[in-house]
Amino acid sequence: MLPTRKAFRALAPLVALTLGACSGFDNSTLNVAVIGEPDDPFQSGKEVTASGQLIRAATVEGLVAFDEKGRVIPALADRWIVTDDGQSYIFRLRDGDWASGDPISAESAKKALDTALKSLRRNTFALDLAGIDEVRVMAGRVVEIRLARPMPYLLQLLAQPELGLYEDKQGNGPMRMKKIGDVARLTPIDPSTLGLPEIQNWDKRTRNIDLLSLSGPEAVQRFNDGKTDLVLGGRIEDFPLTRSVGILRGTIQLDPVVGLFGLQVMNDRGFLADPANREALAMAIDRDALIEQFRLGGWKPTTRIVTPSLDGDLGTIGERWSEQSLDERRAIAAARVRIWQASAKQDGDRAKQAAKAGAAPGPGAAAGPQISIWLPQGEGSDILLEKLGNDFAAIGLHLEKAESADSADLTLVDDVARYPRAVWYLNHLSCRAKFGLCSQEADARVSEALAAATPEERAALMTEAEAELTADNVYIPFGSPIRWSLVRGSVDGFATNSWGWHPLMPLAWLPR
Repeated sequence: MLPTRKAFRALAPLVALTLGACSGFDNSTLNVAVIGEPDDPFQSGKEVTASGQLIRAATVEGLVAFDEKGRVIPALADRWIVTDDGQSYIFRLRDGDWASGDPISAESAKKALDTALKSLRRNTFALDLAGIDEVRVMAGRVVEIRLARPMPYLLQLLAQPELGLYEDKQGNGPMRMKKIGDVARLTPIDPSTLGLPEIQNWDKRTRNIDLLSLSGPEAVQRFNDGKTDLVLGGRIEDFPLTRSVGILRGTIQLDPVVGLFGLQVMNDRGFLADPANREALAMAIDRDALIEQFRLGGWKPTTRIVTPSLDGDLGTIGERWSEQSLDERRAIAAARVRIWQASAKQDGDRAKQAAKAGAAPGPGAAAGPQISIWLPQGEGSDILLEKLGNDFAAIGLHLEKAESADSADLTLVDDVARYPRAVWYLNHLSCRAKFGLCSQEADARVSEALAAATPEERAALMTEAEAELTADNVYIPFGSPIRWSLVRGSVDGFATNSWGWHPLMPLAWLPR
């Protein structure tokens, strides 16, 4: 069990649900809003948003899938075994056909899986999948995935939407999608059409799902107006909107996720050139006060990159500056700002003298310590901006909002871990991710860890990698990400879970 799960259970639900089925309720369709842009459900390609991922998972099955509680369940594979050394996963495919009508076979599944893996080669997800050595056909409907090293969370990775398997450019359900204006209508596929055993009264046991992608304010307003049964994809920037959800409308549900929630340092120019100055930013932040206005009791701040106490965590890396008060940390950070300012002023004076002599100004002639930050649009981001601005002002820095992530000095990172291990965090912040500053030394330790002979040696090297990344101060952690949903009483098939993942097919089953 994840260490933060117990704390988050105290949060969700935040409000007791008293509304049952309402008059005029349409049992044939469930209306779902996902926070995003209108075209998100119809995206294709490698990088898709929350609603695009939901659509892909609903229409393109992989070997396995997630249920509403985040558990791995059969999909194209109806059962599997793992060898004792953890380096071979053997899947027996179910009877039945692809959507094209061709029978599901090990050969066609291998081809589809190889294609899916190849498409992710330049994606950070590929780092998590790097332990896969080869996919082999063992028998007519038996596929083996051989690993170069044990991957205890391989099943969780295979259940991700990116590893849905296409055959003849078609997905195999369990739902079909039809575009109706801005609405993505998803209809459960009758198993008998895929060569599976017939289920009696299929049409009466399932319902359509109409999915819209809307801005946060629009999604919450539709929920409050009774036009939407479920809102998914909630993040910190839109969380203040949930204050408008009354006790008679529904329940605010929070997922007990872990992952990265903090600031990525995007460049090493000016004040940010020195790791000690980047550390000054991290020292200045009052993490408790940062989330205080959101009223998220149970949320735990951390100064660590990796969420504490995950599987394989040796516990040798503790919280930073634990013996110093916030005022003491800020005094040290402010001294570093003053030292940099004095140095920058000297460089500026030299640049002016050089300009008088006809020379071009040199590097480092900065006017003052100003830091720009990119945050997504939303009231929650405005709260973060104000709080961070006050924190940085306390050490003599001015924080301003950047127009884009590309032009910012700092960018918000807000990602849920696909599996609860240190390597996910380190992969996500690696130099291969090509997002902001990174640490070559940390990447080298991760590579050594992945080649280690024993779990103990692997854990020790992962700890060294986290220490290297921490020392470089290229990422400033706050704590775990915030993921929330709005759920009406008429909704079955929804449950909070540690992945923050809410598949659509369980929502399509009608109560019996």
